[in-house]
Amino acid sequence: MAQPPLLQLTDIALGFGGDPLFRDLSLVIQQGDRLALVGRNGSGKSTLLKVMAGLVEPDAGARTVPSGTSVGYMEQEPDMAGHAALGDFALRDLGPADLWRVEAAAEGLKLDLATETAKASGGERRRAALAKLLAEAPDLMLLDEPTNHLDIEAIAWLETRLSETRQAFVTISHDRAFLRALTRATLWIDRGEVRRRDGSFDGFEAWRDKTWDDEDEARHKLNRKIKAEARWAVEGISARRKRNQGRVRALQALRVERAAQIMREGTAAMAFGEGPKSGRRMIEAKGISKAYGDKNICRNFDLRVMRGDRVAFVGPNGVGKTTLIELLFGQRDPDSGTVTLGSNIELAVFDQRRAQLDAQATLWESLTQDKSSRVAGRSDQVMVRGTPRHVVGYLKDFLFDETQARAPVAALSGGEKARLLLARIMAKPSNLLVLDEPTNDLDIETLDLLQEIVSDYDGTVLIVSHDRDFIDRVATTTVALEGAGRITVHAGGWSDYAPKRKLAEAPAAAQTRKPEQAPPADAQKKPSGLTFTEKHRLDALPAEIARLEAEIVKLGELLSDTQLFTREPVKFAKASEALTERQTKLAAAEEEWLMLAEKAEAS
Repeated sequence: MAQPPLLQLTDIALGFGGDPLFRDLSLVIQQGDRLALVGRNGSGKSTLLKVMAGLVEPDAGARTVPSGTSVGYMEQEPDMAGHAALGDFALRDLGPADLWRVEAAAEGLKLDLATETAKASGGERRRAALAKLLAEAPDLMLLDEPTNHLDIEAIAWLETRLSETRQAFVTISHDRAFLRALTRATLWIDRGEVRRRDGSFDGFEAWRDKTWDDEDEARHKLNRKIKAEARWAVEGISARRKRNQGRVRALQALRVERAAQIMREGTAAMAFGEGPKSGRRMIEAKGISKAYGDKNICRNFDLRVMRGDRVAFVGPNGVGKTTLIELLFGQRDPDSGTVTLGSNIELAVFDQRRAQLDAQATLWESLTQDKSSRVAGRSDQVMVRGTPRHVVGYLKDFLFDETQARAPVAALSGGEKARLLLARIMAKPSNLLVLDEPTNDLDIETLDLLQEIVSDYDGTVLIVSHDRDFIDRVATTTVALEGAGRITVHAGGWSDYAPKRKLAEAPAAAQTRKPEQAPPADAQKKPSGLTFTEKHRLDALPAEIARLEAEIVKLGELLSDTQLFTREPVKFAKASEALTERQTKLAAAEEEWLMLAEKAEAS
């Protein structure tokens, strides 16, 4: 007998006293679902996740979870009151027999469970919440930005962990590489409506843009029809006016329809101001070393950064990426070696801790109290790349509304704080831009725009990031900090460096070891490539995978009907079984293709 949905939301409405955040929202989550939840900052992603978790009560509608089904939620700001250490929090609601699960998750996430909660950073608290959820292994996991504050190694561990789980999950994330690797369907929140698209995340953005294009075309046709009907209403023959009152009423209905349309939110009007032209050589580091106690950040390190370079710094958390870039732009001094900066450098820094923002100041004050950008004698204007702008108008460029201008920075979400900090540094002309974890908390659309303007920036950029997709899109050089002061420099982005990293991590003995005796002659002659059958299978698998994905999409569309389970239980049961079967086959086919492709590449 088929199992009912893990979770069902029916006709959900939620407003928080203002305009509705959601209206008539319905969705179904099935066993085995791996869903990405995406949408603009402020669209209600975290709120919807809390509704799914039962932590926020909607104004109307129903949340249905079958008896015996467990739902777990990883929150962004977990409440750890009453717990002395992170391990105590992670073990809450678990027994001693589950300690090994918590410890395994903590090891993968690089979390010290003995850390006192009072001294733990926000990132450590979030990792503790994630370790707790993974150890509990509920039927449905709800993950709110799980990759934030994780380094690339921990993200890779989490990807493997989630790819192997049988539990269903819904995740909010801006990390495209993470979503592409894991999710099989996307829930898109747009202006209070949730649309579901089954299939790989790779196709989501093209589908989203097509949806927007179709809306624009429909709106254009509606406007033309209203214009034509309005002209008739003015120029119509008075003798026919009584007979054509229905047409007048139809015109009024068209106007109501247009007024009811919710225009989609625009993108932030972001741009970096060009500073004076710098010298061709921006940074020259020769033989620099830096250590704190027995921890080496770099040893005898050389780097030359030229005008226009976009250099990404990657490596595990705590390895010293931020310290290294601070050495390079002169904020710290090396223990030995020299750093020479080029001429006419104008620096702009985006720091990951958002330390430039005063939590108690308002957004207005955050812009006007900056002496370098304030317009002399005017408390309501800010100098934006040499042009005075009213504070509210400039904030609107970054998608803040007028009511937020006098609100404290402390009331902003992580994504909003990131946009405010970008507004501050973009107001100033610069030719050397330092971006330390700029992608945390930004929605995908804003991330796209940031990537574009960084790529088009005429100056030089130093970037610290764990977002592999972002690095691939913008970096011309990747500097990898590998620990114990070892640093290597590679052309290109993360995908150019990653294969070299895997090779370097192979045991040195395996790379240099010589056989004690020559292998048998028959072993020497044995081909190491694919057999005929394997090659044929490798060629056939892409079509098989595509077919399974298409069938999963159709079944997902059928099961997204929130009334199907009660209206046609037999049909629901057959569709659920078919979906599970095809998801299993798809996972096996993808695994087989990967194995054969790696074997072919190795040969």
